[in-house]
Amino acid sequence: MSRSDIVIHPMILCGGTGTRLWPASRESMPKQFARLVDAKTSTFQASLERVADASVFAKPTVIASAEARFIVAEQCGQCGIAADIVLEPQGRDSAAAVAVAALHAAAIDPQAVVLIMAADHVVPDTQAFVDAVKAAAIGARAGYTMTLGIEPTRPASDYGYIRRGAPIPEAQGAARVEKFVEKPDRAGAEALIADGALWNSGYFLFRADLMLAELEAFVPDVLDAARAALDAAVTDLDFVRLDGEAFARAPKTSIDYAVMERTARAGVLPVSFPWSDVGTWDAVWQVLDHDAEGNAVRGRVSLIGTKNSLVHSQGEGLTAVVGLEDVVVVSTPDAVLVASKARSGEVKQLVNALRASGEPEADAHLRMYRPWGWYQRIDIGERFQVKRIQVVPGGRLSLQKHYHRAEHWVVVRGTAEVTVDERVVLVHENEAVYLPIGSMHRLNNPGKIPLELIEVQVGSYTGEDDIIRVEDIYGR
Repeated sequence: MSRSDIVIHPMILCGGTGTRLWPASRESMPKQFARLVDAKTSTFQASLERVADASVFAKPTVIASAEARFIVAEQCGQCGIAADIVLEPQGRDSAAAVAVAALHAAAIDPQAVVLIMAADHVVPDTQAFVDAVKAAAIGARAGYTMTLGIEPTRPASDYGYIRRGAPIPEAQGAARVEKFVEKPDRAGAEALIADGALWNSGYFLFRADLMLAELEAFVPDVLDAARAALDAAVTDLDFVRLDGEAFARAPKTSIDYAVMERTARAGVLPVSFPWSDVGTWDAVWQVLDHDAEGNAVRGRVSLIGTKNSLVHSQGEGLTAVVGLEDVVVVSTPDAVLVASKARSGEVKQLVNALRASGEPEADAHLRMYRPWGWYQRIDIGERFQVKRIQVVPGGRLSLQKHYHRAEHWVVVRGTAEVTVDERVVLVHENEAVYLPIGSMHRLNNPGKIPLELIEVQVGSYTGEDDIIRVEDIYGR
């Protein structure tokens, strides 16, 4: 069968929070949705665009956490790419997600060729990626579970490796997997590269029916839980929400341990296109363009006597660095990270320590995204809080009330349709509306441009849990 005869079903896995890329990546906006590498596109959106050729790929399916559903939907809309969005009620690692992906594809075609891809990888050469996937799909159609093996460019100790075995006759250039090797130390990585080993990219291609048979043979409890969760799934707006009780029964394990290291039908296709999983700030530095001194910068940055460093500045503030080498400086409106590049992988331990001490910055950004847009705290003090709010066209906040605070809304851009008890008013730019304590109120953007306003809260308590929702079109 030729490459052009195979329709490939992409399944994009969006789990994980990317804590090693704190403070830019946090639980409220994980790295795959943040614009860390490209100023205009997240790595999730780049993944969608990589499989947008309808002559090669079927409609993509995105498997994401329930908490990220509106970010996924918004970023799909920004790309103009439609996707089936399946929501995991909790993370059970990649084996359960792959089981759901295989079941979902098998419902369309039992012999569908499925591509499993992560949402957080950087692959600048889309055509090389598509060509490699089409070549690997030949081996997948022939009955192998294929992976793309990246030709190493350095002795990396943060990637797993693949030893190649005998050639696969059905797929030109592909080979059987002799062994998967866990992340080695530097000396081990150098020895593996000298022996011709490849980086394990985490991309997998397989026939849906064969993957289901492998899961049944090796981890039947994972497959049973995934099947039950999908059978009992409900449609929520444009999302397919897996059953939480059933999905929770899936053992937490990766597809590598569950199947890939145990199957006799694992294959690998060597590829040489640029690739990174941008798992640390050092990895981000490696994929960005550098100036004459080896620095990679984002945002408002000023440097003097600084070399081989990454300086990432978010928001309107200026970040200035003098006389440092081989460092990472990440500045956000509410947190600053300074670390050596060599030890940037230890940021995960830092985040764990911040969580243990109850620091809200561990997981929450100042800017919090909601299905209707976002809000960002500007100032907070005793008995008051000030927020900036943006509502997308057609967006509507829940019908709600507060027991402990009154609110003032001042429109700075667009037009707001505001419900206050029985009254509905239009509030234009440079106009304000007052919402007394206990009043039933709602905000809607009926216009064609984003609505922006300043919210001033005054009262004895301004926490987010003082929201009594009466009606919500987003089902929260």
